[in-house]
Amino acid sequence: MFISNAHAQAAAGGTEQQLLGFLPIILMFAVLYFLMIRPQMKRAKEQKQMIDGLVKGDEVITAGGIVGKITKVGDSYVTIEVARRGEEGIEMNLQKSAIQTLLPKGSIKAI
Repeated sequence: MFISNAHAQAAAGGTEQQLLGFLPIILMFAVLYFLMIRPQMKRAKEQKQMIDGLVKGDEVITAGGIVGKITKVGDSYVTIEVARRGEEGIEMNLQKSAIQTLLPKGSIKAI
């Protein structure tokens, strides 16, 4: 009645056009996932494995940049020795999540 034949025919194929219109958005989300989200999840998994594997004697760098050797390991805290004065060492208690990097053995002496 008010709709011409040309508009009625175009509406019949409109669902395919709408699906093709969503294709660029879907592709952008896929690219975003593979370039940003997936690598971040991989780094978080590696960091968690490193924190779970900490043992006494490991040399570490904290998030604040402090270098030290682990002397005690608890469930959620570690004690690191940051300096040596005579027979005693200066120790700090930190949360495990504050450990940022695990250094190779002997790195503290090289610093």
